[in-house]
Amino acid sequence: MKSLKKRRRIQVLVAAAAALVLAVALIGYGFRDGINLYRAPSQMADNPPEAGEVFRLGGLVETGTLMRGAGETISFRVTDGGASVPVRFTGVLPDLFAEGQGMIGTGRMEGDTFVATEILAKHDESYMPREVIDSLKEQGVYEDPNS
Repeated sequence: MKSLKKRRRIQVLVAAAAALVLAVALIGYGFRDGINLYRAPSQMADNPPEAGEVFRLGGLVETGTLMRGAGETISFRVTDGGASVPVRFTGVLPDLFAEGQGMIGTGRMEGDTFVATEILAKHDESYMPREVIDSLKEQGVYEDPNS
């Protein structure tokens, strides 16, 4: 009788361990493309991304660099005061996207150009993403719009 209880207990533990491993594997599989690291232009200059790596790039849109191409293709440069990265985006930009304003783009590097698949811009006059503020403060070029 004891060996039957012991065998049942072992079977339950093995089944629970297998279920746990399966759950962890499914969660990892689901997150494989969902986690994108943030980088500022200066960080990219110091530590370039790997080929094909999807990440978020943020900073200020450099004044005088916004150029509209054929169709919906737009190119501009993003800076954090220390470095500048050329960006290309095909699609419709947010209404509040403008030169000299903060933005974050998701995409990957193709050569020396960041090709964005998504662009996020500020949603009011004083908002700027926390990551962009931190990278601008690091470069010493952040100006608080509320002061």
